[in-house]
Amino acid sequence: MRIGLALPHYDFSSPDGAPVSWDAVAGWARRAESLGYDSVWISDHYFLSLARYGGPDEPFGSPEAMTALAGLAAVTEQVRLGALVLSAAFRHPALLAKEAVTVDLLSGGRLDLGLGAGWYEAEYEAFGHPFGTPGERFEVMEETVEVLARLWGDEEPVSWEGKHFRLSEAYCRPRPARAGGPPIWVGGKGGPRLLRLVAGRAAGWNTVWTWIPDAYAERARALDEACERAGRDPSSVRRSVGLYTLVGDSPADVGRRWDGFRSWAPGGAFDGASLKEWSGDTLAGTVETVVERLAEFARLRVEEVVVNPAPLPFAVADREMVDLIAERVIPAAREL
Repeated sequence: MRIGLALPHYDFSSPDGAPVSWDAVAGWARRAESLGYDSVWISDHYFLSLARYGGPDEPFGSPEAMTALAGLAAVTEQVRLGALVLSAAFRHPALLAKEAVTVDLLSGGRLDLGLGAGWYEAEYEAFGHPFGTPGERFEVMEETVEVLARLWGDEEPVSWEGKHFRLSEAYCRPRPARAGGPPIWVGGKGGPRLLRLVAGRAAGWNTVWTWIPDAYAERARALDEACERAGRDPSSVRRSVGLYTLVGDSPADVGRRWDGFRSWAPGGAFDGASLKEWSGDTLAGTVETVVERLAEFARLRVEEVVVNPAPLPFAVADREMVDLIAERVIPAAREL
């Protein structure tokens, strides 16, 4: 099993809570690479409120995702680079196809492209994107995946017409670093429509940030069934999971680090939360406990877990924990 790191890239994300800077984001990516993490990941928001997580309802800034990935390609050498996930509505798929190929070529073929339907209505309204219904947003994502697959395919030029996008003798040159283009990871909890899209067009399925193996196993079985209906070998679908992560050397150390999480969280978001409650569907506990949980996911054919060393997404609340995971968890995960 591989281990990736969710990079801190919001104004709340760093251990000291300082506003985001490019130097900090790049520094975390280089640090992850030097420590042996397999991949680094960023999300895709114009801004993010923490209200849904119990934190402040105010906009926290973030770099733009695709240009950030291009920058990371220039300052790293081996670590894979990915998005979890790009909102399909924010970019015309033809532009996204060109951006992704450019980043993939800059990085020597290290890009993994995550796509999602989007959920945060406030940023859609602020920047003039139609929010629509969940079904309408999903329809845009389906068409985006279709356009990417066609532009990165063997036949060109490409002409195609959907409800939201069309192509008329379009090309995507230079060609991708890999046949078929960068791997497309469809992100979501795994409803029937999403799993049909994964089975039909995507390289893999990603889901975040709270999961227990039993619940994941149920959705994984549904994915297998969707693949069989689509005439695809289920084992060909790659699977990754992102998890809020809290790791300590001992039970006492885990408790100490949990107290640190609660002190760090903006607006007292976790003041009333207990470690026992929070750890049920996260990657939490001693090194041994965490490795046992990783083994459960490995048995469900999860090839990579993206750790998030904080109780909020794309954040690092505990700098030492990043080192501890690299020293104690990653070597054990390699054996799973």
